[in-house]
Amino acid sequence: MPSIYILFGTVEGQTARIADYIADVVREHGFQARTADLKSFGNALPDECDGVIVGASVHMGKHEGYVTDFVRANKAALERLPSALFSVSLAVHGDEANAEDYVEKFEQETGWRPAHVGLFGGALPYTQYGFFKRHMMKKIVSSKGSPDTDMSRDYVYTEWDGVRRFAEDFLAGRFAAPD
Repeated sequence: MPSIYILFGTVEGQTARIADYIADVVREHGFQARTADLKSFGNALPDECDGVIVGASVHMGKHEGYVTDFVRANKAALERLPSALFSVSLAVHGDEANAEDYVEKFEQETGWRPAHVGLFGGALPYTQYGFFKRHMMKKIVSSKGSPDTDMSRDYVYTEWDGVRRFAEDFLAGRFAAPD
């Protein structure tokens, strides 16, 4: 049975939640799935890996540097194996062109051009932020015209049906369903 690795970088945890959801979808379809945070994963793909999905969140206009480093180090394997990228940002919620630009910049930095890319809205976890970041994020969100400025609650912009479609499309395009 094919084993799919879902490797990710996250800051506040939404990308990890999306990776876990993708793993659940992969398992529902009869495949093995493993998730790992690239902060502690290392830079080498395991030999038993049959497919890879890489996820990264965008902060201050860039994906995590350690995700970029991992992709650079494993570019040949990512091009040889069935692989995909998902990018998580607040830009998807209101400015999809910006979200696409982040992916284009990531592709230029790594040299990897995945055939399958998902753009997902992230989260605005005001309750997890410290005082300064909470107020800075409120100011940024307000300047973009968003009404989501109540700092006593969190906002999740991830469209879970879109995440499911991304995972199912990846599997359908690259693997035969297991018996």
